[in-house]
Amino acid sequence: MLVALSLLGISPSLRSQPFDLKQNSAGAADTLSVMTYNVKGLPWPVAWGRDGALDAIGQRLGQLRLRGRQPHIVALQEAFTDEAKAIGQAAGYTHIATGPSAEMHEDGPVSVDDRRFAAAGSWIKGETQGKFVDSGLQILSDYPIVRMRRAAFPNFACAGYDCLANKGILLIAVTVPGVRVPVEILTTHLNSRHASGVSDDRSLYAYQRQVEFLSRFVATNHDPASPLIMAGDFNMGPRPSRRSLLLGSVRGMSNDRGRAIVRDGLSSCLSNPADRIAQSADARWILKRGRDWQFMSDGEHVGLKATHAAVPFGRAGGAEMLSDHMGFSVDYQLNHS
Repeated sequence: MLVALSLLGISPSLRSQPFDLKQNSAGAADTLSVMTYNVKGLPWPVAWGRDGALDAIGQRLGQLRLRGRQPHIVALQEAFTDEAKAIGQAAGYTHIATGPSAEMHEDGPVSVDDRRFAAAGSWIKGETQGKFVDSGLQILSDYPIVRMRRAAFPNFACAGYDCLANKGILLIAVTVPGVRVPVEILTTHLNSRHASGVSDDRSLYAYQRQVEFLSRFVATNHDPASPLIMAGDFNMGPRPSRRSLLLGSVRGMSNDRGRAIVRDGLSSCLSNPADRIAQSADARWILKRGRDWQFMSDGEHVGLKATHAAVPFGRAGGAEMLSDHMGFSVDYQLNHS
């Protein structure tokens, strides 16, 4: 089964160039840059020859730091291997949070439909083998982490090969200079569709349950006083059923003052014709593909405004990607009300 999965992974070239990240400062007040990147840090034999690419990602982020252009926060998905988990240290990030381990389990109510779904699990598709790896989630931060919450999706809430990883949610709060409340960053990696190896109906059921779990997690763990940025691989894609589930849930996530998470950082930058990066082919490809997102929500007294987008890990300048996803960043202005 794992050998068959290896057909999904082909090592990319190691060439990659940053695309016009703005100069920043670790002490700049009221600003925050966040990057999300699925780094394809999959273990052998699911993927092979990835060590060089993962090392190059850390080096690239380190080069950006030397130029004062590194993202303040980096949300990583599929950071399963030791090489992938070393990216943050290689890039010079002081604070690193890791998502659910392979052993973490989430207890909760299971419906009759959930039990029926779990009972139909396929051994050959990896649904009954347990968790081979952890969640693959990490958040790298230049700013101190003052809170952290994490949770694994319920065991039944997965489909196909995705069940081999203990996918879930990682939420942190960081102190940003000039901002009077912590800023929360959440990352997650939801169930894939085609790559899961099972029918669309089966993967959609797992996706729905994960989205519902994510919504409850945010309702329980998000501090309404804090702005929230959800950056990750949401695996929505162009499918109307998935778009309806995810975006409907996202719109329903509101704080006590009714500010819903309805804005997408990259799309907000795309609406600004002066932001040529957001107008780039790379940015448009990310939006069209619909996997990687940054959703943002204002806090009670601190608002978020997306001001600039960049794709430091894409095809800009003829570069070949270091993963099967592009890594993009969004700069946010934090405004006190």
